[in-house]
Amino acid sequence: MDDASGQSIDQLLQGAASAWEQSWNHVLAWGTSPEFYAQFGAILLTVAFAWLIAAVLRARLPFWRKEPSARVRMPKLARLLFRLRGIAFPVLNIFMLSIAATVAQRTLEQNWLVLLAQGLAAVLLLYRLADKFVTSGMIRALALWVGIPVAVLHVFGWLDDVTEYLDSIQLSAGNIRISLYVLLRTLLFGAVLFWLGRLSNDVGKQAIRTRTSLDIGTREVFAKLFEIGLYVVLFLLLLQIMGINLTALAVFGGALGVGIGFGLQQIASNFISGIIILLDRSISIGDYIELEDGRIGQLRELNMRFAVLETYEGKDIMVPNEQFITTSYTNWTHKDPMQRYSLEFQVAYNTDLDLLFENIRQVCRDHPKVLSGDDYEFEIQPDAEIAGFGDSGIDILVEFWMMGIDDGKNRVGADLLHGIWRSIKEHGMQIPFPQREVRILNPVDQPGG
Repeated sequence: MDDASGQSIDQLLQGAASAWEQSWNHVLAWGTSPEFYAQFGAILLTVAFAWLIAAVLRARLPFWRKEPSARVRMPKLARLLFRLRGIAFPVLNIFMLSIAATVAQRTLEQNWLVLLAQGLAAVLLLYRLADKFVTSGMIRALALWVGIPVAVLHVFGWLDDVTEYLDSIQLSAGNIRISLYVLLRTLLFGAVLFWLGRLSNDVGKQAIRTRTSLDIGTREVFAKLFEIGLYVVLFLLLLQIMGINLTALAVFGGALGVGIGFGLQQIASNFISGIIILLDRSISIGDYIELEDGRIGQLRELNMRFAVLETYEGKDIMVPNEQFITTSYTNWTHKDPMQRYSLEFQVAYNTDLDLLFENIRQVCRDHPKVLSGDDYEFEIQPDAEIAGFGDSGIDILVEFWMMGIDDGKNRVGADLLHGIWRSIKEHGMQIPFPQREVRILNPVDQPGG
């Protein structure tokens, strides 16, 4: 029994050694064949030619010569084009290897080594894309830890076997079947699609907003429609990736839409209000708006659901679009950025008002942001006048016009008050403070008086 077992083990070892020797001889024979050297030479020649063309393009194309500055017309698009120089060689390499594979198949009747090199070039391209263009940590991790391993499996011909195994791990409930492969595919492509959608949305909206031939309201409408259409397309693509039949989805889509409409009517109202605002141009980006409740800020963004008002205190006020339709508000700079402001203070009753008024007007005229001079009408010129007579002094009213809002970088009112105070001090005038005179009627005689 032991002899028979020993003989069987010896036979297995001899068979394995013989098979290994045959395989090695086959590989060695193929590795020294003319076909191998021909394909290997074609790969080297193709890689060198692709590298040479990429170097020439980087030296000749103007947007690849040097990194663009921030003063170009569309800086994001310019930087994107500049980063494309990093993938020029892998793309050209794949293209050249595909030509080499076709030529090798026709002349040598085999091209698997060239196809293997082409697959490795595709892996290199995927790595370059993840390294040069992906800023999101999640997408970069997916590309490095999922995309590249999948590409390697495809290169060596193992991808179909792995896919079949993942698809066999499934969960069924009636006619619904969800496999591990479908779930992983949906998560992977969903993340990639929405990352590409956000990147395309930023670039597309910037390209639309830089079209100076259109007014700002029209640009915002087109930017909003572009954003909506892009995400609708991405959503439909994701449904197709999940394997959901869109025809069957349309059957109950109407009833489902009615139910969702009741729950999302506020969101729909804000969305429609945003479209109306963009079309009637009641507010525009850059307008200085004061809400009914007293909050005030500059309109920085107008999104699908809300607008963003940026205050000079560094705060962002999120205002639903519907509020601009249903409530009143003040748009300080809607038609004309020129604004009138007033200052009030008191001087003593013995003040020379003629001299005071002339000094105040001169202080206002000397400020670079106050509108004055022969180019403006009399009503625009800075003025000072008596507003009333107070208990402690004369109330003085100062009026002036300026371009923009008297806040933030334009603190004109504070500068004028400082200048007026210096002028009052230089000319010996006084700003009164409350005084009371107390009189004692019918005083009572003090003891010992």
